[in-house]
Amino acid sequence: MSNFDDNPFADPFSEPSIQQATRNTTSGLEEYDPFSGKPATQNVPTTQIGNTGNPPNYVQPTVGMGGQPAVVNSTPAPANPPAYTPSAQQQVTTAEFQRRQEELERKAEELARKEEELKNAGNGTARQDNWPPLPTFCPVGPCFYQDINVDIPLEFQKIVRMLYYLWMFHVLMLMLNILGGLSMFIALSDGATFGLAIVYFFIFTPFSYVCWFRPVYKAFRSDSSFNFMVFFFVFFCQLVVSIINAIGIPSTGSCGWVAVGKAFSSGYVGLGVFLCLIATAASVMAAAVAYALIWVHRIYRSTGASFAKAQAEFSQGVMRNEHVQSATANAASAVIRNQMNQATTPGTNSTSPRF
Repeated sequence: MSNFDDNPFADPFSEPSIQQATRNTTSGLEEYDPFSGKPATQNVPTTQIGNTGNPPNYVQPTVGMGGQPAVVNSTPAPANPPAYTPSAQQQVTTAEFQRRQEELERKAEELARKEEELKNAGNGTARQDNWPPLPTFCPVGPCFYQDINVDIPLEFQKIVRMLYYLWMFHVLMLMLNILGGLSMFIALSDGATFGLAIVYFFIFTPFSYVCWFRPVYKAFRSDSSFNFMVFFFVFFCQLVVSIINAIGIPSTGSCGWVAVGKAFSSGYVGLGVFLCLIATAASVMAAAVAYALIWVHRIYRSTGASFAKAQAEFSQGVMRNEHVQSATANAASAVIRNQMNQATTPGTNSTSPRF
């Protein structure tokens, strides 16, 4: 029997057999944690397999309780994390933020300009006319003040700009009509179309600006029902004239589809192609006028304007006009003066006082 049986108070780990077993298993159980559920590991360098050009990776092979090595995952960790790319929703949010910031800046500039205009009006400084933009050496200066960003509210600036571009397209159409009339005069000896085209250009260019663009400009600027009524009446006439120009009745000053057929029937193919372009542009002009008329009418109905309001504005505007007031005062004083003269003229049927 061993010393352990002889001495019950002796240290059992002092026995040689127990110490030998402890030395054999301590190296594999140094890092073993019974509460983590992981086997003990032992730091063993691994050799590099193949010529990959990368430095050798040191992994820790796992050793089980029975001393058998476990499966080792030798896949190296990625060197750098993947690059960050913003999502589509974040990009849309950034674009929306930039758009709103630009809109706020534009509104701030508009308010600053309006404050400057009001300040100048309060100081008695009148706004200088800036349209038409004529050169300084021209003897005739600008006749109107036009600034859509300042005068027109933000929600109506789009329609007013569209009408302004439509007016410029109308002027371009009148110029092309002159060229078409000149071509017909040279090829077909149609002098009436060429002469009337020149007359139309010099009459309808200022007429269209003064009679339908300026009224709609002032209507959106001050929410004037009277100017809306003037615009609707004149612009409807513009629609009728645009349709007639697109048709192109011979000897009426317009190069429309009838003139195109006449040019092709006469054997002038080049003239027919040129007149076809003019007729197409005239048709587009007529369609654009009809669309703009419907659009403005919808806005007019949404603002709560009415014909009664237009009549009230007209009566107030007429009575506030200085020329109308002076004419009314002169007429009233003339009537009173005539009555006084008739009363003081001898031979009239006036009763003399009796004493």
